[in-house]
Amino acid sequence: MLRPIAVALAALLSTACAHGGATRADAGAPAADSRPAFAGTYRPISAAPVLITGATVLTGDGRRLDNADVLLEGGKVAAVGPALTAPDGAQRVDGTGKWVTPGLIDVHSHLGVYPSPGMRAHSDGNEMTSPVTANVWAEHSVWPQDPGFGAALAGGVTTLQVLPGSANLIGGRGVTLKNVASTTVQDMKFPDAPYGLKMACGENPKRVYGQKGGPATRMGNIAGYRAAFIDAAEYRRKTRDAHGGKDAPKRDLKLDTLAGVLDGDILVHIHCYRADEMAQMLDLAREFDFRIAAFHHGVEAYKIADRLAENQVCGALWADWWGFKMEAFDGIEENLAIVDRPAGSCAIVHSDSEEGIQRLNQEAAKAMAAGHRAGMDIPPERAIRWMTGNAAHALGIEDRTGTLAPGKMADVVLWNGNPFSVYAHAERVWIDGALLYDRNDPARRPVSDFMLGQEGAR
Repeated sequence: MLRPIAVALAALLSTACAHGGATRADAGAPAADSRPAFAGTYRPISAAPVLITGATVLTGDGRRLDNADVLLEGGKVAAVGPALTAPDGAQRVDGTGKWVTPGLIDVHSHLGVYPSPGMRAHSDGNEMTSPVTANVWAEHSVWPQDPGFGAALAGGVTTLQVLPGSANLIGGRGVTLKNVASTTVQDMKFPDAPYGLKMACGENPKRVYGQKGGPATRMGNIAGYRAAFIDAAEYRRKTRDAHGGKDAPKRDLKLDTLAGVLDGDILVHIHCYRADEMAQMLDLAREFDFRIAAFHHGVEAYKIADRLAENQVCGALWADWWGFKMEAFDGIEENLAIVDRPAGSCAIVHSDSEEGIQRLNQEAAKAMAAGHRAGMDIPPERAIRWMTGNAAHALGIEDRTGTLAPGKMADVVLWNGNPFSVYAHAERVWIDGALLYDRNDPARRPVSDFMLGQEGAR
């Protein structure tokens, strides 16, 4: 028997076809020979307009609007403000006493590549065969049936970057996904989002490779990055000089990715804990003329908060994880608040956890409380940026999502109260204007095919 969510989804798709609308599977797909490799095929689900009224609205760009309305129409945010008029056929949602935010964005997830249940059979996040595996792409390991996607949606997460693990100096490409139920990862890919490159400094690479050819030290790590980018720069030069002629070098997937970094097409995300190592990586970026989008984990980011802001590098951080290895030892609970202070700063709350992604709002609340105790009061309208506007910026998608501005994707969360309360729940979650999660309606709680099979076997 189909669960109610499956029936509802089938009805939505049938309605779209009946009105001449296109489903994700067939809408405007270009000819196979003209598409880039592994092109995304995501298509929004059509939905009627929605008007949320009388809510406290955090726009994601630093503004708070009390007793305001939010209008979603045509898959976009149509308007935000007081006393909006609902178009014909719109669904009205009473937001009195509730809060509205943009959909949350997790810039560091391993959902799908380390899915639940955590079995070795589908642990596919680390290609531990070489210190530099820029040739691998996380999307080729993503299992869309991971129950973690639905759990994250229930926590208000509408977009996430799935990254390779941190065993290697350069672990490969990450992929940005819309958090929608799907059979294929292509149907989840955020349209035209730039790829991210996962790099890692510090203990992990030298621990993994210290007994099998290196690098075995931090200086070996740096030498490994430099050698890889020297090769990439040479590959890029030869490719450009050949202009596609017979002298062009043989295509190299590893160097394709690194050349994309040098061209600015692929964003760099670096797992890095210590302040001194982050400074070394900034020097590496300067040597090879590429930009770092974000340092992830950054337990000591507070020590170089001004330098991060000056270099326009985001700090994607935990609220309070620390001490589980030496490079994570010098952590403080005020880390996020301090990184958020300088002008031009870009502080982000991330998860790196299939559980933490379900409560990014509470992780942010912990960081707000730590800042308050240290005399740094951070209001909700600023803190929400850690999971929305700033996160979208780090992923290169801020022109389309992350804030509640007209024309942006209608990725929206309705909370039962202040999202930074321990009692907060995401009541409803819309992605591109379609209601994909409703806490009060079992038919609007996505359940993967894998979980349906498990329940059916009971």
